This record gives sequence, C-alpha cells and structure tokens, in this order.
Amino acid sequence: MIDIGINLTNKRFDKDRDALIERAKSVGISSMLVTGTNVIESQKADLLCQQYPTYLYSTAGVHPHDADHVASDYLDQLTTLASKNNVVAIGECGLDFNRNFSSPAQQERVFCEQISLAAALNLPLFLHQRDAFEPWIQYLEPYIDKVPAMVSHCFTGNREELDRCLVAGMYIGITGWICDERRGQELREIVKHIPLNRLMIETDAPYLTPRTIRPRPKSSRNEPSYLPYIVQALVQCTEYSEQDIIEQSSANAAKVFSMEQDK
Repeated sequence: MIDIGINLTNKRFDKDRDALIERAKSVGISSMLVTGTNVIESQKADLLCQQYPTYLYSTAGVHPHDADHVASDYLDQLTTLASKNNVVAIGECGLDFNRNFSSPAQQERVFCEQISLAAALNLPLFLHQRDAFEPWIQYLEPYIDKVPAMVSHCFTGNREELDRCLVAGMYIGITGWICDERRGQELREIVKHIPLNRLMIETDAPYLTPRTIRPRPKSSRNEPSYLPYIVQALVQCTEYSEQDIIEQSSANAAKVFSMEQDK
C-alpha cells in the first residue's frame, strides 16, 4: 500500500515519528507521500524524506489557507525544492472557500501560479478543493494535457464533481472520510464509479481518523497504519477486492509520483 497523503511534519508526530514509520511498514505500507503545505513545511518535508530515501517522498507547494502569507520569491523557493529527488509533485495547492483563511482572490492567484509552475517543471499537481469546485476545475482544465497528472487529494465531492474530475483524467484520493457514517455517506455511494486505474488511498494523517476502527484508539490522531481501514471501506462500497484496491492504487501512485518501491 502507498499512503499518498500524510502531514508527517505536523507537530503531533514529533514524539514518535520514527515509530510511526515502523508501524506503517508493519501493516504493509511500502511508501508514503509527505504533504507540503507552505514553503517552510515543504522544506521540512524534504529534509524528513532525506532520512528515508525510497520510502518517503514529498510534495512542495502552498495550501490555499497559506496563500495570504507567501513571500515574493515563493515560486523560486518551490522551484528549488522541486529539483530534489524526493520531491515528486507541486502541492498541496488549490482553493478553499469553506474557511477562507486566505482571501479568495489571493487563493486564486497563488493557485494559478502553482499550476503554471507544475506545467513548467513537468510535475504532477497534488490538489485541494473545498466549496470552490467551479473555479477550481476551470483553472485546471486548460492544463489537463500540460502536466503529467492531477490528483484530487481527499476527494469529498458529489457524483457530478467526481465525473468531471474523471473526465479531466484526474486520480482520486480517498481518505477516512469514507469511514465516517455522519459525513461520508454520499462518498460511500459514489466511490464505485471510480475506475481502479484512477484510485489512490491516503490517510491525510493526523486528520480524518477512520471512525470504523474498533476498538477506537485513545488518541484522535490519525496515522498511516490505519490505512487498511480505508481499504476495507472501499471493499464494502465497491465490487473491488482488497487485493485489487491495494495493488492498483499502489501502481497508480508509484507511476504518478515516480516512486521507487522500498520492499
């Protein structure tokens, strides 16, 4: 299995990061993609990956929440990061009009600049979107054939949005949202429409702990070793077998992110 989304630089992992990686390996996770959410976190992700070559990979980008705080040379800094062997995508980037921690106008500017950067560097896009689907997809559509791949990270949209992402050739990242009986019902109903060759799995740890874990963990902190619960939920909601999901989602991730698998 490959976890394509973990915020491994998060301070909630400071006390046991190495042990967490060992737990991930123990459940069959062969690689993990560490999410960069701004320049500083992307730099931290890069340094972390250097400690685990061919096991940890990372993205470099600016999350929409951080768009208001970019430096004038942030694109140059992302370009420098992108030259590193373990940096395999631009992102997490996109639009988030649900919380608007950054102004919508600035979010759009920074998003468009990162789309252009991914095209210039020939790197995949690792994408965030919440309550902003129409402008988000409109900015991306002209670049469908200009970047190697687009990954809709932590997809939580409806059937129409899913179909439009698939038509655009995107890969779809499924998180523990599918394990949430309160918020995830619509996702549970539509995941069967994701072709195996477009499916990826991710924890988005330390967020979105699967609510199907029994007994429930004492800590609310999510971690990569819980990825099998997402696979189990996908089995329940689709006609795919566990083996099919694991093998194909891993193949998709390894291909898109140029991951050398550490067995």
